[in-house]
Amino acid sequence: MRLSSGETLELLSPGVLNLDSGPDFANARLRINGTEWVGNVEIHERASDWYRHNHHEDPAYDSVILHAVAIDDRQVFRSDGTIIPQIVLTYPEQFFSLYELLSREVTDVKCAPWLKIVPNLVSDSWFETLSIERMQQKSSRILEVADRLKGDWEAVTFIFLARALGFGLNSEPFEMLARSIPLNYLMRHSDNLLQIEALLFGQAGMLDTSVHIFDEYYQMLCREYFFLARKYNLRPMRRDLWKYARTRPRNFPHRRIALLAKALYGGFNMKSKLWECKGNRDAIENLFNWKLEGYWTNHIDFDYEGECGGTVLGKGSLHLMSINFAAPMIYSISKVQGNIDSAEYALDLWSSLPAEDNRYVTNWKTRGLECETALRSQALLQLRKEYCDRSRCLECRIGNWLLRDRIDNRQPHIGFGCI
Repeated sequence: MRLSSGETLELLSPGVLNLDSGPDFANARLRINGTEWVGNVEIHERASDWYRHNHHEDPAYDSVILHAVAIDDRQVFRSDGTIIPQIVLTYPEQFFSLYELLSREVTDVKCAPWLKIVPNLVSDSWFETLSIERMQQKSSRILEVADRLKGDWEAVTFIFLARALGFGLNSEPFEMLARSIPLNYLMRHSDNLLQIEALLFGQAGMLDTSVHIFDEYYQMLCREYFFLARKYNLRPMRRDLWKYARTRPRNFPHRRIALLAKALYGGFNMKSKLWECKGNRDAIENLFNWKLEGYWTNHIDFDYEGECGGTVLGKGSLHLMSINFAAPMIYSISKVQGNIDSAEYALDLWSSLPAEDNRYVTNWKTRGLECETALRSQALLQLRKEYCDRSRCLECRIGNWLLRDRIDNRQPHIGFGCI
């Protein structure tokens, strides 16, 4: 490249993007007319923005070794009067047209019309990276909770098991429920299913002696909870936090809480059992094979009998438990123990499971992207939520490739009429 002054410029390293105050890129390395420079780079639309932003009065900008602009409307100087090297960067009009489309507020996948021209080498390597990124993101949250609980991994496992039973719609309320009562309190009553249910339903804000007065089971729960709440000084959640819209009766939070009680009944050592499975899909799904009995075999709510659709988790739900709970938990434990082989079990588990059936995955499929395994569907979820919906096209390998494609004009027959 050449500077406005005519000198040659070679970019050795762009440095690090600065998201705080000061020049845009730090510790860049350049070679100007054969001399290597190390310092910061500032970028503006117009060169005169340097003075409009008062950089000439800020000593922090004296370290700038290159000023990159789109319009060269004046020369700029440091506070000591020395000239700052300046380069004008120009791009084809189609680059700006495409970038404008990609960076608008996202309501759908903006690059969808061009996905078919992206080389498999680009997309496949990106999906592999995204799946690992999503696993690490899930793991980071688990490790954060483990740190707060001082390494009590059974308690951590209980919190994220409860969250997984929320299946998205009620994940937050379920996590709040698990956090509202220490696991050791529940374990003191692990031999009494009614007391475990009373503690969980009570903490969920679902017990009130003034309602369902003829429902014997409900009133028994109320009496048990009244005693235990006073014993442990417990405060329940707000009942209105639970969501029922778009939920089938078998997925009502009442039935999921009853399943969580079954998971606790007889003792809770899910972390140990999960670790022993070594990523074996069938063994892991057997851990979630709880069965509702008694009252909940024919009730979808208190004092309300109805078609329940089964007393165990369905096949699809078992898959989701493995995807959203088992795999990230195995990965997190492996990370703490420094066991690389066991961490691979988590990714292998995703590879062995079918893709989720949700609107995000369906949307990608309609765009022509194959999605057969959970490993791929998790990558596509990460792509949509963390990149597409946040307009991070420059950081997305697909978006980055498409923008470079516009610059290099490698595909001149691909126009913008399909938008």
